[in-house]
Amino acid sequence: MTGFNRRVFLQSLVAAAALPAVPGLLPSAVAMSRPPRAQYNGPWAQVPKILSSIKLPSIPAREFDLKALGAKGEGEDASEFFAAAIEACRKAGGGRIVVPAGKYRTGPIHLVSNTELHLHEGAEIHFIPEPERYLPAVKTRWEGMEMMGYSPLIYAHKAENVALTGKGLIDGGADCDTWWPWKGANTKCENSSNEGDTQHPARNALMEEMEAGVPVAEREYAEGSFLRPPLVQFYECNNVLIEGVTLENSPFWVIHPVLCEGLTVRNVTTRSHGPNSDGCDPESCRNVLIEGCLFDNGDDCIAIKSGRNADGRRVNIPTENVVVRNCQMKDGHGGLVLGSEISGGVRNVFMEDCVMSSPHLERGLRIKTNAMRGGNIHDIYVRNLTIGQVKDVIVINFFYEEGDKGDFDPNVYNIQVEDLVCEEAERAFHIRGFARAPIRGLQISNSRIDRAASLGVIEEVTGLTVDNVTINGQAFKPS
Repeated sequence: MTGFNRRVFLQSLVAAAALPAVPGLLPSAVAMSRPPRAQYNGPWAQVPKILSSIKLPSIPAREFDLKALGAKGEGEDASEFFAAAIEACRKAGGGRIVVPAGKYRTGPIHLVSNTELHLHEGAEIHFIPEPERYLPAVKTRWEGMEMMGYSPLIYAHKAENVALTGKGLIDGGADCDTWWPWKGANTKCENSSNEGDTQHPARNALMEEMEAGVPVAEREYAEGSFLRPPLVQFYECNNVLIEGVTLENSPFWVIHPVLCEGLTVRNVTTRSHGPNSDGCDPESCRNVLIEGCLFDNGDDCIAIKSGRNADGRRVNIPTENVVVRNCQMKDGHGGLVLGSEISGGVRNVFMEDCVMSSPHLERGLRIKTNAMRGGNIHDIYVRNLTIGQVKDVIVINFFYEEGDKGDFDPNVYNIQVEDLVCEEAERAFHIRGFARAPIRGLQISNSRIDRAASLGVIEEVTGLTVDNVTINGQAFKPS
């Protein structure tokens, strides 16, 4: 470790004053020494345009208080009161369903247009972990494949102006007794195995039906299939807001918006360490803002997706125009991830002023795909990213899972990373394209990795540009 330099330390304190605050995180010396935010010019000039195109939901100024409808908030099953509030909202043309402080157990909550579910501070919604409650089946996506499956715990379909807000807690009720064991063998539950009631037979059957073009309405994968639902899913919705709430213990992915336009996820905490507990997975969505959030998850923190294999190509809607800023990532398989269900493509992603660090954070930036998933992935911009501890800093991998076994080569180009600072990593890079379809136009500038045990690999990249990048105190010049 280098000696203490008082002049540099004081300069870093001055620089720290210009940095955006991330709740619950004290800036390290690395974070404090970052340059101030650049201006919105060049490719970044798109960011203000994206933000101006995002419409927050318009909710009528009327309230439906859960306790006024008869709920006590004393840990009772409040399913009937949530249903009554939603029906009253629907009949009135919309409004705000208010959940006062207290503890409420419930089955699935299906929101309708022009409706906000708002949790007061001290309010807790605990979903009852009885799978039969999440029937009948609804249209959903599972690992990028469309099907009729268990209802997500909070769900809206083809709704306009929907919101989930407040300072309360939403607990999905998943643990090693219910929901999570359906994964089969995993590292989350000591007694889980590939035997018994697991997702594997249904997952394989769904993949076969997807490739065969079976109509979605005929893909029945609810009871008896053991495919876990996400905690929050807004499906084919416009003008969506998720703000302020804490989401824990999800059966599957935590926040999973699908085919939405105008999505804001702000100041949300996702804390779920079960199998596949991704934090926020916008899939085939357009005009997205994710800001001020804390992700502490058993899988990817943010994973941007667009459908898997035949379904992704059939629907053919990319996720595009995404802004991620002022977020904090702790545990996870990756901080910002594109893929792996990415067959519909991803473009125009902007990440800035985020902080990542954990001994259990596996990757900082990651693109994962293969020759079965393919995908056009381009115009990805990252700047002012501070990473404390991570295993791999930058990963672009065309050999994820199935690897080079398909006919759909990924098309990945124009990836720009600037002002990245990492304190400690096991490996700087794991970047592997195909010789016949190389990664094109990867640019890394004004960045440093203070300690890396290994440089890792960079294979099959054309147009690699490295400018003012140091690793272990030495200028990095790729061979």
